[in-house]
Amino acid sequence: MPVITATEAGSANRCAFLDMIAWSEIGPALLAASDDGYNVMVGSTPQHPLLFTDYARHPGVLNAQLNSTAAGRYQLLYRYWLAYQRSLGLPDFSPLSQDKIALQQIRERGALAHIDGGYFALAVSACSSIWASLPGNSYKQHTNDLQSLQRAYQGAGGTLAIN
Repeated sequence: MPVITATEAGSANRCAFLDMIAWSEIGPALLAASDDGYNVMVGSTPQHPLLFTDYARHPGVLNAQLNSTAAGRYQLLYRYWLAYQRSLGLPDFSPLSQDKIALQQIRERGALAHIDGGYFALAVSACSSIWASLPGNSYKQHTNDLQSLQRAYQGAGGTLAIN
């Protein structure tokens, strides 16, 4: 579960969507082997977790093999951390700060209304350019299918629109 509350996030669906992103980006085994993904660095596996221990700032560690500095529950790149820290006035890279950044990224893609209304597929599509594990992006990495993502979302308490 994200540390941000449904009230702070704006809805329970938003929290469920954050959980779905973490499930998709980190995976259930690595979520369980870490601080719910908040301290995971890119390149981690459940068998070989690469974790950081200081939430004072983004670790900013380059994984040269993957050419990435992604870290945290939502695998945020270091360069984006710097911009979001300033624009959102965040004190650190704590779990709450990571949740706020992910929600801001979702907001920037215009997906909050889709999430709040239960239009899950539209929300995923709107956010696919942010997270490599979501279907419909051009990152050429492993993606999870929409049905699996929807199960994770609903398992986290997310609701869908009634058609």
